[in-house]
Amino acid sequence: MTTPLAPDTLTVAQAAARLDGFTVIDVRTPAEYATGHLPGAVNIPLDQIGRALPEIRQAAERGGLLVVCASGARSEKASGIIAAEGVPAATLAGGTDAWASEGRDLERPAACDTRAVWGMERQVRFAAGALVLVGLVLGLLVHPAFQLLSAGIAGGLVFSALTDTCGMAVVLGKLPHNRPRGTDLEGALAALRGN
Repeated sequence: MTTPLAPDTLTVAQAAARLDGFTVIDVRTPAEYATGHLPGAVNIPLDQIGRALPEIRQAAERGGLLVVCASGARSEKASGIIAAEGVPAATLAGGTDAWASEGRDLERPAACDTRAVWGMERQVRFAAGALVLVGLVLGLLVHPAFQLLSAGIAGGLVFSALTDTCGMAVVLGKLPHNRPRGTDLEGALAALRGN
């Protein structure tokens, strides 16, 4: 049985000073990753962390792990999963947003390889807001029962906040625009093995 560890949280300055010693794992969707990521980061989406644990453990044996996302929320969750398996991991406070806002460079694929994609949190806010609006309009114009759609979304948002999970983000992450061609989990796992 492994002893759970408490993940560390590093500031941008702390992470930048030690970046060469880290294996950086970006847990955002492949489309978000393609819009810009920390130098040398490997993309292992949050929903694939469990599958990647053996390779993550191997990478941790060679040096430190730094887990990142857009704002720090998903990377904190991923670091917790990794640390619960007894593997030390750190997360970047503020994520790639904080990294970029402090003027640090992000790696980006060639312009032809990517397209603009909203961040997952923005996609969730848009989808939830649109569904609430549709439920209210249909409830006024068609039948009051459609207001249950708005109530269901509101309940889902409350549940999401209480449990720190987001089912809508999981569903949206599986849509084709969040999984661009060329995304290769096996390639990322191979990079962790040979990193």
